[in-house]
Amino acid sequence: MLKALFLTMLALALVKSQDTEETITYTQCTDGYEWDPVRQQCKDIDECDIVPDACKGGMKCVNHYGGYLCLPKTAQIIVNNEQPQQETPAAEGVGAAANAAATSGAGAGGMAATGMASSGVMPGGGFVASAAAVAGPEVQTGRNNFVIRRNPADAQRIPANPSHRIQCATGYEQSEHNVCQDIDECTAGTHNCRADQVCINLRGSFACQCPPGYQKRGEQCVDIDECTIPPYCHQRCVNTPGSFYCQCSPGFQLAANNYTCVDINECDASNQCAQQCYNILGSFICQCNQGYELSSDRLNCEDIDECRTSSYLCQYQCVNEPGKFSCMCPQGYQVVRSRTCQDINECETTNECREDEMCWNYHGGFRCYPRNPCQDPYVLTSENRCVCPVSSAVCRELPQSIVYKYMSIRSDRSVPSDIFQIQATTIYANTINTFRIKSGNENGEFYLRQTSPVSAMLVLVKSLSGPREYIVDLEMLTVNSIGTFRTSSVLRLTIIVGPFSF
Repeated sequence: MLKALFLTMLALALVKSQDTEETITYTQCTDGYEWDPVRQQCKDIDECDIVPDACKGGMKCVNHYGGYLCLPKTAQIIVNNEQPQQETPAAEGVGAAANAAATSGAGAGGMAATGMASSGVMPGGGFVASAAAVAGPEVQTGRNNFVIRRNPADAQRIPANPSHRIQCATGYEQSEHNVCQDIDECTAGTHNCRADQVCINLRGSFACQCPPGYQKRGEQCVDIDECTIPPYCHQRCVNTPGSFYCQCSPGFQLAANNYTCVDINECDASNQCAQQCYNILGSFICQCNQGYELSSDRLNCEDIDECRTSSYLCQYQCVNEPGKFSCMCPQGYQVVRSRTCQDINECETTNECREDEMCWNYHGGFRCYPRNPCQDPYVLTSENRCVCPVSSAVCRELPQSIVYKYMSIRSDRSVPSDIFQIQATTIYANTINTFRIKSGNENGEFYLRQTSPVSAMLVLVKSLSGPREYIVDLEMLTVNSIGTFRTSSVLRLTIIVGPFSF
């Protein structure tokens, strides 16, 4: 209470002491105020309105008499409009002070602007920034909140006559309505900003600033390389004079925020694959269906010629088809299990043999042979067995019997190979049997090996190629132990060699 009383008395003493000082011109106001020719008094300048970007760092600007404050955005402004007590007649011309107490969210320890005509330290440690509102031409608040009384009879006071030419402060000019108005130096071209700067008009003055995207370095405005201050762009940043823009790597595109890069699904957007497309992050890959392979451009598919890659796919012939292959067999064969050739038994299906002929199937075809192969003087006694009668004198020099047999072998059969066994059907006591190839082996393709006293094996010793027919007579000679009895039998073997090795 004593401190408040002391500050009030000090303010009244200061007001009284300045009554005798030299008066000043009405049009000259202290910093933070400007002359109001209409009201004929100095009025506060709202710096928050005219100073570009007055507060930095996310602070908010709060105007007060003769200046402004930068406060946190969370601060609450409490305005107290109570009329202060007027203890001396010298303060009668002073209007109601606007007390603006700026407090933080906690309500203590903030900065305050009060209507007291004093400046100093508040009890509790708060800083006092005060300004007295001027109600008339008699009183004006100075820089240090001292009240300056004006002399109404001052010869320099501007009369109310509007035709009188008024004196305006620097940066202002008289308007048609006889008031001082701000000079826009930026529009008038009277500023001295450089060509690379932007002129900002202020009340009574102007300021030179660098355009957006530039910063001042010495006296010049240089471009700000935003790409060196991450993270502006998700992938790639391209700096431009005064600005920048973002780019994405191939396979990505900018999102709506022009910052983020999102993957492009090439398989949906513009599928370039000939057959199958698989999207991957930032790209895509093409694949082909079975039987195809990717071409050199990695987009199209080319047919795989399976027949060229391997000679073992088909037993006989491989036929390439788009995306696949098929196997073919020669006439007389059919395809089994997709790749193997199997002989067609024409004798069981359709053949052209006559009724007096029998059909004999071999690998790759068939032959028609007489049902009765016997020739005079032989007579048919059983199927394929011809016997020469003993009563006939001609038969004494001929084999007693001829048996007709047929067999089929494949071409290029591996050798040596046992192919046919001959065996005596009638066994006589005290006899000896010998076997030999009587005819049909002029080139030595066969060999007859005796395997027992009554049997022998025909051996193929040279590889045969078909189609070809061989007729080989295999003879068995039978003699008794004393040499008084001698007879022979012939097995006429027809060997048909097929045209292929299957």
